[in-house]
Amino acid sequence: MSRDSVMAAQQAFGDAVNSGDLAAFERLVAVDSVDHDPAPGQEAGPVGFEHFFTELRTAFPDLTIAVDHLVATDDEVAFAYTVTGTHQGQLMGFAPTGRSVSFRGMQISRFEDDRMVERWGSSDQMGMLAQLGIEPRQGGASQEG
Repeated sequence: MSRDSVMAAQQAFGDAVNSGDLAAFERLVAVDSVDHDPAPGQEAGPVGFEHFFTELRTAFPDLTIAVDHLVATDDEVAFAYTVTGTHQGQLMGFAPTGRSVSFRGMQISRFEDDRMVERWGSSDQMGMLAQLGIEPRQGGASQEG
């Protein structure tokens, strides 16, 4: 792959998330891809990304992920991003708050043949929950809110 094709593959992934075309993950993520930082209960491969972003887009129907800074090699992309949205649906067992959020994260993705094969990432989930006025319970239990 080339730097340009890796950046195009990452752009296609971001476009799928922002547009809600989550079925695109079938062509963008390798079946045996490895997510080194999956969400709790997230399945492997394209199905895991589809389920994760379905939940996130249900919770935040106006979800937008904007890339703030990006660097790429011939097979990897690293980028910083900002997530914005309004909490309109169930999120991790918490009822909608109607509040807006803006939080940051970083991700590194490795690609082969225009498909994501590995991912490392971190986002400010605690900052997101604080903006929503939600305090997570110890042990992962959640409450209606």
